[in-house]
Formats: sequence, structure tokens, C-alpha cells
Amino acid sequence: MFRPTRPSLRLAVALGVALALSACGGRSARPEGDLAASRVTTIGVNSYLWRATLDTLSFMPLLQTDSNGGVVVTDWYVNPQLPSERMKVTVSILDQDLRADAVRVAALREVNRNGQWISAPVEAATTQKLEDIILTRARDLRRGAITG
Repeated sequence: MFRPTRPSLRLAVALGVALALSACGGRSARPEGDLAASRVTTIGVNSYLWRATLDTLSFMPLLQTDSNGGVVVTDWYVNPQLPSERMKVTVSILDQDLRADAVRVAALREVNRNGQWISAPVEAATTQKLEDIILTRARDLRRGAITG
């Protein structure tokens, strides 16, 4: 049977007291920040970019989301107007600041040939357009937080 030694018992009691005291005191020692700041870090990445990414990709099925790592991966999406083509998108948010270079989009595209999905190139303009849409939406969200 484990019996704590006096030093480890003292350490446990000291930690317990420190934690209990830190919960006291009505006012937090943390400075209150501007909710509309360009750097919002309650999650691992900029929250405006995160929300804008989810909004932008809301029409696609999501396969994986990681708000701490800033990664959103969609499952294959078939546009009803183009049933012979499908896309899969990965968005990486690279910074905690709302900056143009803080978001990167990668996409895969496949076309259906005789019942088989075959890899096809994705135009660079497609990923650039998605990045622009996400950035514009993030800026709109931030602007709304400032004026709202």
C-alpha cells in the first residue's frame, strides 16, 4: 500500500490550497481583451478564420475538424449540377492572427470515367478563390464584432 511521505503530502496540500485560493477573489487577474481583436485565441487558431472556414465549407460534409490545430478536412462532395466530378478540401489555419497568409486551402478533384473515380488536376484559381472567400468572411465577422 502506498503511503505518502511527509514532503509529498505537504506538496499535495500546498497545491490544493493554492488552487483553492486562486479561485477566490472575485476579479480575474487576466486583462479583458477586445472581442473584435485580430488575434482571438480561445481556440488554437484565429476564431474569425475558423468560423469563416466552417461557414464557407458548410455545404460540404465535414470529415475532420481540429480547432486547436486549425485543420478542417471535408469528405468528397459531388455538386448536383456536375455529378461526374467530386472535390475534397483541406483548410489549414496557420496563425492566430487574422492575416492573408494565415489560411491555406488544398483541394483534390476526381472525375468519373466509366464508373471509376480518376484523379484530375485542380486549377490554382479554385484554391485561391476559396482562400479569398474565407478571408473575406473572416473580415466580415470581425467587422460585425466591432460594430455589433
